[in-house]
Amino acid sequence: MNIIKYPSREQWAEIIERPHLDVTQLNQTVAAVLADVRQRGDEAVKGYELKFDHVDLDILAVSDEEMAEAETLVSAELREAISLAHDNIKKFHEAQRFRSKKVETQPGVVCWQKSVAIEKVGLYIPGGTAPLFSTVLMLATPAKIAGCSEIVLCTPPDRQGRVNPAILVAARIAGVSHIYKIGGVQAIGAMAYGTETVPKVYKIFGPGNQYVMAAKQQVSLHDVAIDMPAGPSEVCVIADEMANPAFVAADLLSQAEHGADSQVILITTSHKVIDDVQQEVDRQLDRLPRKEIAQRSLQNSLIILVRDKKEAIELSNAYAPEHLVIQTEDYETMADHVVNAGSVFLGRYACESAGDYASGTNHTLPTHGYATAYNGVNLDSYCRKVTFQHLSEEGVRSIGRAVELMAEAEQLDAHKNAMTVRMAEIENKSK
Repeated sequence: MNIIKYPSREQWAEIIERPHLDVTQLNQTVAAVLADVRQRGDEAVKGYELKFDHVDLDILAVSDEEMAEAETLVSAELREAISLAHDNIKKFHEAQRFRSKKVETQPGVVCWQKSVAIEKVGLYIPGGTAPLFSTVLMLATPAKIAGCSEIVLCTPPDRQGRVNPAILVAARIAGVSHIYKIGGVQAIGAMAYGTETVPKVYKIFGPGNQYVMAAKQQVSLHDVAIDMPAGPSEVCVIADEMANPAFVAADLLSQAEHGADSQVILITTSHKVIDDVQQEVDRQLDRLPRKEIAQRSLQNSLIILVRDKKEAIELSNAYAPEHLVIQTEDYETMADHVVNAGSVFLGRYACESAGDYASGTNHTLPTHGYATAYNGVNLDSYCRKVTFQHLSEEGVRSIGRAVELMAEAEQLDAHKNAMTVRMAEIENKSK
């Protein structure tokens, strides 16, 4: 990891800058695949499954027999863990239910909102080097709570045409409607446009590689909504002298193993923390099966020594990390000053892995600095708020003249007239 000591605020912009890739060629490739899927449907999807996932599929949908077989391939212990995580995610997201309230803004003018579920949602679940069955729970559970009538899941199969059984078990537990063996750009296209087999959805959720992310952004321009823009995963750890170096190192490595393009940052006020954490990183790294991936990530990662905790939290807010771990003695005070972060983990024992799997919070979070403007997936992500209003005769008397004056000032005479004719009727009735 690269060490930066006492950077000036003028250096912060460079420190928090994420890597930028030239995606011109990538976007062209993605656009071509999407156009082909839109035009040829299932035939194109199967062709790209053969080309990219190296599997020749006759049928894209996961069958009932495959779902039943998956139950036998997942250990009882793992199934119980998945159920525990699902229960906690369900509890946390059920507490986010919207409660409507009617508001009388003026006498006779009543306004309110109703939360309405998005009817059809699509979930993309990566299945490459790490089949993310936990993401099934994170995305499908709130969709089910919200009342989405159709929950479509796409995930790449292996070369034998099988989907990871833990993904299928999690999908059953969380209430997914349809599962398809489709990965990459072709999966995003299938859900965005619809094919002979895959229904078109109204909003697409889920992480993926840079091709999947580019595909989501392209289809969001005209065809379907998406959860959020996203880039490689990241964590920022703020640690003081009271932090456990083994815990800090473990948190950094847990993020570094996601991918070579993941970024981890340690911000600390202590020289000793830097030395101790570096030793722990080296010790723990040797035991990781994904050591090579983590090493490549660490080459682009930072340890930053700052003057005090105020500067530490301000630098973190400027960085706007996807995950923020605060392992300091005064973590509650520090937490009060967090402005920009996807999800925050407080104290010695709240490791990022808890939120990734089973604490109950959602792990689908804004990356690449988007935490300055976006939040992570929650129950509202699957809903729309429809506004309602009712005006009585008294309500027309309360705001009618104001409406007329404002419409006239904007030179929208038909708008003015819509209120004027009502005011005239009410006036005539009162004579």
